[in-house]
Parts: sequence; C-alpha cells; structure tokens
Amino acid sequence: FFIAATMTCSTFALHCGLAFVFLAFPPVHGDLSYTIQEELKPGSVVGNIAKDLGLELGRLSARKARVDSDDNYCRLNLNTGELIVHERIDRDGLCDQETSCVVKQELVLENPLELHRINIRIQDINDNSPQFKEESLNFEIQESAVKGARFLLDEAHDEDIGENAVQGYSLERNDHFKLNVKTKAGGRKYAELVLDKELDREDKKEMMLLLSAFDGGSPQRSGSVVIHITVLDANDNEPVFSQSVYKAQLAENSPLDTVVLAVSATDADEGINGVVTYGFDHVSDKNQVFSLDPKSGEVKVIGIIDYEKKSSYKLQISAKDGPGLASYATLIIEISDMNDNPPIINLKSLFNPIPENISPGTEVGIINVQDRDSESNGQVHCSLQQGVPFKLVPSIKNYFSLVSTGQLDREVVSDYNITITATDEGSPSLSSSKSVQLYVADINDNPPVFEEESYSAYVSENNKAGSTLCSVAARDPDWRQNGTVIYSLLAGEVNGAPVSSYVSVNGDTGVIHAVRSFDYEQLRSFKVQVMARDNGSPPLSSNVTVSVFISDVNDNAPQILYPAPEGNSFMTELVPKAAHGGSLVSKVIAVDADSGQNAWLSYQIVKSTDPGLFTIGVHSGEIRTQRDISESDSMKQNLIVSVKDNGQPSLSATCSMYLLISDNLAEVPELKDISYDEKNSKLTSYLIIALVSVSTFFLTFIIIILGVRFCRRRKPRLLFDGAVAIPSAYLPPNYADVDGTGTLRSTYNYDAYLTTGSRTSDFKFVSSYNDNTLPADQTLRKSPSDFADVFGDSDGSPEVGTKIKLLELVTMFLCFGTRQSEVDVTLKFVIQPNHLPLIEISCYIWLNVLKESTHERRRACRQPERKWKTDSLQVSCDRMIVL
Repeated sequence: FFIAATMTCSTFALHCGLAFVFLAFPPVHGDLSYTIQEELKPGSVVGNIAKDLGLELGRLSARKARVDSDDNYCRLNLNTGELIVHERIDRDGLCDQETSCVVKQELVLENPLELHRINIRIQDINDNSPQFKEESLNFEIQESAVKGARFLLDEAHDEDIGENAVQGYSLERNDHFKLNVKTKAGGRKYAELVLDKELDREDKKEMMLLLSAFDGGSPQRSGSVVIHITVLDANDNEPVFSQSVYKAQLAENSPLDTVVLAVSATDADEGINGVVTYGFDHVSDKNQVFSLDPKSGEVKVIGIIDYEKKSSYKLQISAKDGPGLASYATLIIEISDMNDNPPIINLKSLFNPIPENISPGTEVGIINVQDRDSESNGQVHCSLQQGVPFKLVPSIKNYFSLVSTGQLDREVVSDYNITITATDEGSPSLSSSKSVQLYVADINDNPPVFEEESYSAYVSENNKAGSTLCSVAARDPDWRQNGTVIYSLLAGEVNGAPVSSYVSVNGDTGVIHAVRSFDYEQLRSFKVQVMARDNGSPPLSSNVTVSVFISDVNDNAPQILYPAPEGNSFMTELVPKAAHGGSLVSKVIAVDADSGQNAWLSYQIVKSTDPGLFTIGVHSGEIRTQRDISESDSMKQNLIVSVKDNGQPSLSATCSMYLLISDNLAEVPELKDISYDEKNSKLTSYLIIALVSVSTFFLTFIIIILGVRFCRRRKPRLLFDGAVAIPSAYLPPNYADVDGTGTLRSTYNYDAYLTTGSRTSDFKFVSSYNDNTLPADQTLRKSPSDFADVFGDSDGSPEVGTKIKLLELVTMFLCFGTRQSEVDVTLKFVIQPNHLPLIEISCYIWLNVLKESTHERRRACRQPERKWKTDSLQVSCDRMIVL
C-alpha cells in the first residue's frame, strides 16, 4: 500500500519508491496527512504519529493521546505511536465517485491541550468490475443508415475510480459494426457503435453483439452486455434538452416525493421516433435519493436529504427517442442547511475525584462540543449553572476546559453536580445539556480538636490498678483515615518516673486508666499530656492537658514520735514533788501522714495508775497535773495514752508514759527494780555512785572556771559555741504542722534529754522554754545571762537541778572514766515546729580504758585542743566540761 504524510508551511516533494511525504507547519499545531488503500485489514499501520510529530513514546500515555472522530476507522497504539486501521474502509461506499476521498481524524493531547488534524486519503483499489445498467442493449436501426452512422451505447458503471474505473470497451467481431471509444469531459470512457457496413434488412433482420467493458486495474476486471439490434427504417433526429445544465435548490430534510424540478427534451421525429424517455445516467441504485419520471421528466425526492452527509448532487440525465438516439444534460442540486442537529457534549477528560486543596484555575476536565450543522447553525455557546466554583474556558476549536474558580472544602461540600448546557445560534436555536458529578477528595487539612480545653480527673488514693480515671474525646472532620483519631500519652515524668508508669490511655476510645495504685501521701496531683493524632499523611495532632487530683483516704494511723518505744527500754519522766496543779509534766507528740480531717488528732488517757492525778490536752497532747502533788501519791506513775485521728473510720495508736515523782535520782531507791538485763546491772550501780561522788568536784570546777574568765574580762565560751546546726533536709517531707492536731505548736519547745546509763533504763528530764528556741539553720548560742540562769540557784527551779545532775554525770564519764568500753550519751534537741518535732542525735564516745590510764584521761581534759572523734561530729573535751 501507499503511505503519504503531509504538513503545510513550505511545500516540497520527496519521491522515494512508492511513498510521498509532504510536511507542513500550520500557525498553531501541525496537520498530518496519510494516504492508504481501501480495504486494508484491521491492524494495518497507517503511519507513525509519534515520529512524525516528534513526540516521545513515553509521553503519549502521560498526555492521554487519543484519536477523536465520529467514526471508528483508526486508533492509536500508545506503545509504538503508530496509527493503525481499526475497521474496514470501503472507499466506494464512503466517497462514492468523488475523486478525493479523505477521512478526517483528530489527535488530542492533554497537559497541555494540543489538537492535530489527521487527513487520511483513501486510495481506490480494483475491487469492483464494470457493470452495465441494463442486462441487454436494444437498438432498432434503420436499414437506411449510412456507413459511419454512430449509435451511443450505455456507459458501463464501475464503482472504482481513476485507473480502476472503466478504461475501454471491446466489441465482439462482426461484419457490420465496429466500436469507437471516446472520453467525456469528466474523463469517463464511453463507446459508440459505428456502422461499418450498410445493413440489409432482407439479409439480416436482427443481430446479437457482445459488448465488453474493462477497467485499468491489476488484475483487470471486465463486464459484458448483449447488444440486440433490430433493423428498421432510419431515425435521423435525436432528442434535444431545453438546457444543457439544470440547477435546483433543495432544503435538507425535505419530505419524500418532493418535486425538485422537471427536465424536458424534444425530438423532431414523428411517431415512435419522436417519443422521448428520460433517465439518469451513471447513477448507482444504492445511493439513489432522487427519481426521474421517464415520461414527464420530473425529479422527485425518494431518499433522506441530509446536508451533513452530502451538500450537493450532480447528476447526468439522458433523453432517448424510440429508436435509441439520445442526448445528455447535467442536473446540479444544492442542499441548503437546516438547524436540525442539537449540539453534542462529549466529556473527553475528567479529573475525578478532585483534591480539596487544588488552587483556583486548575483544569479538572476537558469538554468537546460538536454541532453537525454549518455556519451560524453550528456556532455553539457553553455555560454552567450558577453557584458552583467552576467555569468553562474556551480552548482549541470546539474544546472547553473545565477549571476551578475558588477554594474547595470537602468538609463543607463533598460533591458537585455540574450541568453543562450547549446552545447553538440557529433559528430556532437548539440546546443540549449534560450532568457531571464531581467528587471532592479529602485532604488531611484538619487536626483533631478536643471537646474541652483541659480535663480534670479525681480519684481516691489506694485505687485499683486499671481503674478508669476519665476519658478524653477529640473530633476530626476529615474523612476515613484522615478523620480517624488515635490517642496517646506524651512522654513526661511524674516524680522522676515516666508518666506511662502512672496512667495509660486507650488509643481508640480515649479512656484514661490508672496503671498503679496512688498514694496521696506521696503524690497529691499531677498532670499528663494526651495527644490526639489522625491517620492522615502527614498526620496532624493536638494536645490537651489532663490534671489528675488524688483525694486523701484515712489509710495512715497516727505515728507517735514521743515517747517512742526502743526495744525493751521505756521512757521515764521526772515530776518534781513541788509541782502544782496544771503544771506541764510531759507531752505526747504524734503526727498523721494523712491530711485534712484525717490528720486531726485527739489525745486521751485510757489507763493510768492514779486516774485523778494527770490529764492530757485533747488536741495538744500536753500532760499536766490536775492537782498538786501530795506525799501520798505513788512515786511511779504509769500512763497509757491513745492518739486517734478524725478519719472515717478513725485509726489510733497508743503509747506508755512512765512518770517518777521525785526531785533527783538519789531519792529513787526502786530504780534498780526497773527491768534491764542482768549482765548490765553493775554498770547502773557504777553510774549512781559516780554521780554522787563527782557532784562536789564538778561545782568547784565550774566556780574556778567562771572566776578565771571573769578576772581576765573575757567573754565565757558558752554552751555549744560552734555546735553543729541541724539540717532541715533531715526532716521527712510528709510531716506537716497542724496547729492543735498533735504536732508541736510554736509555743512549746523542749530542751534536752539524758539517758541515765548504758542500754537499760532511760531517765529523761524535760525542760520547757519558749524564748530561746533553736532554729534549724543556726547553732545554739546563749548569752552570759542565760548561762547564769542555767547555773544559778538550783533551789528555785527543779528543772535547773536536773540539768546540773546531767552535767555532773557527763563530766564524770569524760574526765574520770569507767571500766565500761562504751558509753552511750543521747542528746535530743527540739527545733522549729514546722519540721519534725524531735530529732535524735546520737554521739558515740569510745573510751578505751585498756589503752589509756585514768591519769591520761584527766590530762586530756586539761588539754583544750584534744578532741574525741565520734561518728558524726567531734566534741572537744573543754566544751564538754563547760556543758
């Protein structure tokens, strides 16, 4: 087959074998022209569009390349870029006898939109044989016909054109006639029967001749007809038409039997020789839309007149008389267009669904509108309904781009039903509409939003692990996975531990659970950050603060700080015999780790040796005498005190208080009866004897020291000058001061306590003072007047006497020693009431009597700079002597 490609800008021709290529460049986009033969098999290659247009094969699919036409003769192979035959092409049926037969196609490319016109010229092949309209040709020839007389023969019809059409005729050999072949103005061949030898009716009345018509195709085809000749008298006049060319105007869609016009011809002969009959010459029956009355010459409509299929008709009319003489005329019928075709809307491309974040002006679809009418009847206008964020922008030829005009939001409008209306300019105008459903695709543009700005959860302490605290909820208006909310805890710490060890959150429901049991005394409240995250890409999130408040439960019994039991030992207080009613004897000190009313403590004596002698403050815990001490009162008094909190149910604790009504230790003969281990009984006896023996020496030594210092006008070194300050960090953090609930109030502080010997009996002497309370961040310093008060007249105050006895005992241990290898001297101080009411500082003084003699120890006491090392502090000998 032949292939020809044509593109117009500057014309040149290249002859290469059987192919002709013509290239051209139009102002906007190039046109392609190919030439192929008809009747090619489906799949045959027409041409390579990608190569001819210089397009990359990989870009054809990306740009949605396609062939757009009303028929389906060709299609585009996107893989090779070749235009191939899709359906059988019959040129004879497509273009009839027209010289040029062109199938028009359009190549559409998107992104950007391009339109290339493709003209495929269909070449004729010799697939039809010449045919005569009649099965036989009848001629009646006068015998008087002279030699050379010509008789026009009917032209053979061949649906092929060009070389494949009728190229000549041949006549069967005979004695009277020969054949003369001529060419008409249109290039068609016709034959004349020429009388070569006069006829003799008496010799031969009739004769049969075989006329053959052949074309110029390869292989050659031919058709034959029988010529029946009857010899008659001569007919010397042929019919004559009134016009050589007849023209008529006919509107399309004219109804059947509409008379277009009437033709007429006259014959000068008479009789049968002058009777004229009309007929169409060289017209195929299958394409016949007009009829010609053989007698009247009227041309009528017998088929559908469609301007869009054929806008004009050119017909050959013949007029023959009875003997067979004929003449010819041309009939031209012009068809006028009517607005009978509404616009056709074709959706060529549509981007659906549309992302909601597209920018205004984005092309989302391509619309093609076709109107088969011509001129103003084919001019089309397109529009959209109001209220949609889209518009139609005219593009190439009858193409329109559907573009967005505003910002889309799927959460507001999720889809649009767009109606496209196309209207032509005919009269009356015709219109058509097409509905397009556009869906808006969701984009993850909304983060989850919590229903509340913050959340609070309240839980009682000692809750069960796994119990529900509260729930958080967040909403995301996005769709599907973009709107699916997952909850999680943000990393953090609570009291130095990961927040995940305290609470957990259900990722699907947002319910927050406790991971552990909470203790109000350790943790009263804490905050966690909960994050709500969607499943979009990228994911969006928001945070909210959840405050967890732990409420107190009465789960801690009161803790008695003083008196505190220590193994088998027991605490003993000395009560002066001269104590009057209402005198402060001692104080029970207790705390409760709970808070609020659960920590309100009340004190009660549940059992006592003499019920009417002592009373205890319900809220202060102070033990006082109810009346004056009498001689008849028992020296040993035992009290059992109960401390109860105010919780529901209330918890309590008890302690024992041992009181000795005596002014000094010497008056207590029963001291040895107090329970202690048998192996330590000798040590107690040594202590009592040493205490009595050293009293005189101690008083004399103090007077000498004071006198020397006053003589030198030097300020005396006072009690614990430079002593160690008691750090506040030693105090437990959960003990708080609650006035009147059992902790030490600021109006009471207690000085020092002394054990009377080794590890057996604990005799403690209490002194109450308010003016010289020892702060936590200072050392205990006293003025000379305070020193004088301490070492003044011991008869005036029983407490002073008790202190002097204490100092005598300590001095005896330090300077004279005993046979024991370890002496435990316990000093207890009371600091500020907002801390732990009682701090016990133990000073272990190791005196190895085996390594040092008494003389060395005494000499050490006279060496002010020699120090005895202890576990936590160093105590100089001279300061201990001052004490």
